Amino acid sequence: MKKILLSIFAFSFALGAFAQHDFTFKISGLSDTTVYLANYFGGKLYYNDTTNVDANGIARFVGDETKPGGIYAVIFPDNQTYFQVVVNESKIVMETKLVQPEANMVVKVSDENKAFYEYLEFVTQMQKKMTDLNAKKKAEGANVEKIDAEIKVAQTKAEKYKAGYLTKNEDLFAAKVLKTSDEINVPEFEKEDGSLDDVKRFRYYHDHYLDNVDLRDDRLIRTPVINQKIETYLTKLTAQTPDSICKAINYLTSQVADSSLMYKYIVQFGTNHYEKSEIMGMDAVFVCIADNYYSKGKAWWLSDEQLVDIMKLYNTRKNLVLGVKADNLTLMDMDSNWVSLNEVKAKYTVVFFWDPNCGHCKKEMPKLVTFYKANKSKGIEIFAVGNQFENEDWVKFVKEKGYEWINVSDNPTINKNAQQLILNGKTTLNSLNFRDYWDVYSTPQLYLLDENKKIIAKKLNAEQLEDFIEKYEKRNENTDKSEKN
Repeated sequence: MKKILLSIFAFSFALGAFAQHDFTFKISGLSDTTVYLANYFGGKLYYNDTTNVDANGIARFVGDETKPGGIYAVIFPDNQTYFQVVVNESKIVMETKLVQPEANMVVKVSDENKAFYEYLEFVTQMQKKMTDLNAKKKAEGANVEKIDAEIKVAQTKAEKYKAGYLTKNEDLFAAKVLKTSDEINVPEFEKEDGSLDDVKRFRYYHDHYLDNVDLRDDRLIRTPVINQKIETYLTKLTAQTPDSICKAINYLTSQVADSSLMYKYIVQFGTNHYEKSEIMGMDAVFVCIADNYYSKGKAWWLSDEQLVDIMKLYNTRKNLVLGVKADNLTLMDMDSNWVSLNEVKAKYTVVFFWDPNCGHCKKEMPKLVTFYKANKSKGIEIFAVGNQFENEDWVKFVKEKGYEWINVSDNPTINKNAQQLILNGKTTLNSLNFRDYWDVYSTPQLYLLDENKKIIAKKLNAEQLEDFIEKYEKRNENTDKSEKN
């Protein structure tokens, strides 16, 4: 518990309902300096308030505004030493020392913190005992069976204490935090042959993982435990496919009110975690979240400007998720002929955005040439798009290197006559705005399309293409066999 509570988080939202707050801490060994009050949120501690420590070591945080419930920390001037405080009462009085403040804590006024530090003390004692027993077990000539029996007794004592603690303090927020962080007991499941059924155990663990978590209590947002629970549920217990993750996020938000801070936190966690994911295809999770929440006006915490930015990203990403048919792309080649992506007849088409003055592109092009020469006969084509507005360097570079694949680009004629070219049906708006439409925020950018021009891969480099295609075809073969059987 202590380890968990020391590991994470914070932000500033009103979660509680106190008439005022008056938190007084006496810290022996500290005087005439400044200490800070911080609150947990989102994996970090955020500064919430500051106050002076007088000559007698008294630090007092007081005010008429409410202090939302949660786990806070009083941080010492070195910005490293701190002790935790359960905030769920308007008046708190605690005494400690500069050195090992949590170990030396005496709670004068606060039922919440008396219960909290009682548990921390027990956990500290049990951790020391278990460390000593494990050390004895490793010693030469140790009576392993006897020590194992002692370990088992200690574990049983800890479980009994925990159960009694939760019962005795069931009305306290401190006990709820402990219960939230607690692991569930998973029963053993056996197969017909008597062996353990790990699949059933995992399913049980998944289905009951949140049994002890009250998602309706927004105070938990200001503790380090809820972040760990949600992160584990979404990233460890949920199959890491966009559909499964999206379903899990929708399940979590369905358990809370749309107006709650927990709802906001779940949506934001999913957005931040998966929008930035480097794993191919996970941008589909962001698209799903945007479709279910942002596009439907459910993100009440966003300003109009923030929503516009998110919707702009959504409108780009939704056209580029795996499985979506790529929009047609029509640009000019070096001979001023219009070339259309949809007219490329190939089993696989590599759409490659690059710039002749891009260092990474210059390193990637020889690898792409090697891939193309080895696989062109297998029905693979490359549709290479120069990213320059003025394409003189592009023309020179392509001619110099003699690239045999399809080469198209922007050029001055297109940029000057864009409207007329679109009206005449020579090209399309999305083609001329390919940088925005295809999310070409840097080069090189690579997309792999199947014969129907459906996007099947992206964020690959040239050296990964052959291996991906081989695995993709094997996967399709296995799928076809399964369907026939």
